[in-house]
Amino acid sequence: MVLLSLVATHSNVDLETVARLSVGAPQVPASVLAGDRAVSGAVVLATCNRFEIYAEAPSEDDVEAARSAIVSTISEYSGIPEQSVSASFETHTGQDVAEHLFAVGAGLDSAVIGEREIAGQVRRALIEAQGSGAASGGLVRLFQAASKTAKDVGAQTALGSRGRSIVSVALELAGDLSADADWSRKTVVLFGTGAYAGATMAALKDRGCTDISVFSSSGRAEAFVASRGGTAVTAADLPGAMRRADVVIGCSGSDARIDAADIERVRQGSNRPLVVIDLALSHDFDPAVGTLPDVELITLESVRAAAPEEQADALAQAGDLVRDAARSFEEQQTTRAMNAAIVALRQHTQAVLDSEMERVRTQHGCTAAAEEVEFALRRMVRQLLHVPTVRARELAAEGRSDDYTAALEALYGIDVAPAAEKAPAPDQHLRAAAGGTAVVPVPHPHTHPDGAVCPVHHERPAQSA
Repeated sequence: MVLLSLVATHSNVDLETVARLSVGAPQVPASVLAGDRAVSGAVVLATCNRFEIYAEAPSEDDVEAARSAIVSTISEYSGIPEQSVSASFETHTGQDVAEHLFAVGAGLDSAVIGEREIAGQVRRALIEAQGSGAASGGLVRLFQAASKTAKDVGAQTALGSRGRSIVSVALELAGDLSADADWSRKTVVLFGTGAYAGATMAALKDRGCTDISVFSSSGRAEAFVASRGGTAVTAADLPGAMRRADVVIGCSGSDARIDAADIERVRQGSNRPLVVIDLALSHDFDPAVGTLPDVELITLESVRAAAPEEQADALAQAGDLVRDAARSFEEQQTTRAMNAAIVALRQHTQAVLDSEMERVRTQHGCTAAAEEVEFALRRMVRQLLHVPTVRARELAAEGRSDDYTAALEALYGIDVAPAAEKAPAPDQHLRAAAGGTAVVPVPHPHTHPDGAVCPVHHERPAQSA
């Protein structure tokens, strides 16, 4: 299996394009899996700054077909021509897949370096893919490793102690633009009830803000405030809440964008300054809102421009942790693939041995001589497998796993991938392949034509290869 990722972020495309590509994001994994055999698993990571698809293909030969299937699906949902979709994404394969995701999860690729929310978004992306059945085993391991790396970066570097996020920087900007920086005296209207709105609510409460009205066009405001605090407002109540507000925050990404004329109408007769914070990727507010008198508009672009620079030493340390974790993950992936090859070789030799021993028993019966022949053959097989097992691990470390599997196919006709998929190896074979203590499988007790059971065929401990 081969991992790949298609990445569109604030670093390589504008946020408007990211928003357009993200249309239909939750449906992309299931659609790709249903329509194309080149993709065996898919996870989507869609945030306010990025749209990324992580996928697993059956082999290197399927990577381009998998990418094409994903691009075609995104084009279908977004309405953007396939050529434009393809040009918007950077494609990662090999160790670059893990290194990029680990950096994302640790907040190193965010508009605000070291932000906290992204680690939770990475976890939720995996949970959603698992819930829909789209997450393959390789992708589960990848995302779990990303979450572990994010924790390590937070615990072992100064980035974890800063506690910065897109929300926190936006609120700092809002405080700087207000005559009164005391959030306990501010009235806030919050649009949205998703995860980002939840993070915003928590940040507001941390700053002492208690007068928070929540509006949801989908009608989920009551459930949201029941667990997080604040006051739910209806569409009828919204104009009055907007008129009294000092700060309005958009986190919904709703299709119903609020125009400058709407703000001007509900604020008519009010001369109090208003700060509008638009954190939705697809914008909850028309950019013209920022041209209104006594209104300041803060967008994701504003946050990115105002995000503080992190210390070079903390970033370097975090980068080293990410690269080491990605290298370790790739080595584990290679080892898993090589173990399948080792198991396939062992199963092949075991089948040959069993066939030969069956002929010996048929000819000579269950005698002491037959037993000695069997033990001698098993010792010989273990010795013969020792060098191929060692070489398998050496080639895996050199990144030459394909050379080994190609040699098995050329010399023995062993097709490693189908063997791993159709007939999972018994635990004892896997332990032996990993270098641990194994039990050499011995045929079931042989029964003579007269019904007597031969007692000498039993299990013997195998030496580690």
